[in-house]
Amino acid sequence: MRMSMRRFTRLTNAFSKKIENLRAAVALHFAHYNFVRVHSSLRVTPAMAAGVASSLWSMEELVERASN
Repeated sequence: MRMSMRRFTRLTNAFSKKIENLRAAVALHFAHYNFVRVHSSLRVTPAMAAGVASSLWSMEELVERASN
């Protein structure tokens, strides 16, 4: 997570001043990692491998569900 999220690699340029912003950024990162990104070792998303999701989510679907 530290290497893939800019706000954790260089805290001088991209840190969160509010804890709410940090929580939202981490939540979006994990949602993308688990529901949108297909992993090469699994050949599916981790959510699909665990049986939590039945299909691959698009970025639009992730944004739509996050805004609710």
